[in-house]
Amino acid sequence: MARFTGLIAAAVLAFLVAAPVPEVTAKKYLVGDKKFWNPDINYDTWVQGKHFYLGDWLYFVYYRDQHNILEVNKTDYERCISDHPIRNYTRGAGRDIVPLNVTKQYYLLDGRGGCFKGMKLTVTVEKLPPPPKSAPVKH
Repeated sequence: MARFTGLIAAAVLAFLVAAPVPEVTAKKYLVGDKKFWNPDINYDTWVQGKHFYLGDWLYFVYYRDQHNILEVNKTDYERCISDHPIRNYTRGAGRDIVPLNVTKQYYLLDGRGGCFKGMKLTVTVEKLPPPPKSAPVKH
């Protein structure tokens, strides 16, 4: 009986080791890549081809005495109005993170005048896709 139990335990362990584990890791996106969060950059182009998922982060690098990062509604985003932000992500260091922890459309802009020079960004955050189905085990 002990030998049978040992064989079952070994089989279960072998299955667990061989089973593929889906890789689910949050991504950190450097906004603007090497151009950072600055005026006269097309952030619509920067967003193209990227998929943002729950748990990802937007990392902003900018001149803290000149710019900030505000989340606003769609209307204020389109008009570059920053009077009533939903949230201010500016922490004063010029290196700030926006955690993408809600599935929604984020509207982010610079409320110190940079929005009128293109410093605005919108991203759609989606749920993580389901893990790929594993191939059937051949015996």
